[in-house]
Amino acid sequence: MALTRRLMVLGQDTEDTFMDTAIKVAFASTDMTHIDQHFGAAESFAIYAINPEEAQLVEATQFGKLDMDGNEDKLDAKIKALEGCVAVYSQAVGASAVAKLKAASIQPIKVSAGAEIAGLIEALQDELRQGPTAWLAQAIKRLQGPSATRFDAMEAEGWDE
Repeated sequence: MALTRRLMVLGQDTEDTFMDTAIKVAFASTDMTHIDQHFGAAESFAIYAINPEEAQLVEATQFGKLDMDGNEDKLDAKIKALEGCVAVYSQAVGASAVAKLKAASIQPIKVSAGAEIAGLIEALQDELRQGPTAWLAQAIKRLQGPSATRFDAMEAEGWDE
């Protein structure tokens, strides 16, 4: 099923330096407060930009009601809607969805039903302040791209032909 609605929040700090230091994370939620959806059958996602000091809702997506199994095409539309996110939190996620999310560089994270988005954001911010775990460090590195100084040491050594 295709995306039916997409609300993008503009203004605030979403278009300046905040976005340069923030990661985008999606939460499978119908009430935009709690995780209450399985990834494959998620009717909506709340997408936040998060850095160590602040978090802002930047987008909300909505899909129609879906069954849990039997329609793998629904995954592609959801993953496309999450483009730019480093992770997606949900109650559960199937094996085929995990494979597709990983291929799109999105980390699937399973949490207990009813987990509060605000608490998950705080935990992510703590992790960003204290030093990210392996998956988060890799995601941040991918977002930053290659270092402009990565060849400086080789240049300093000189070149012999």
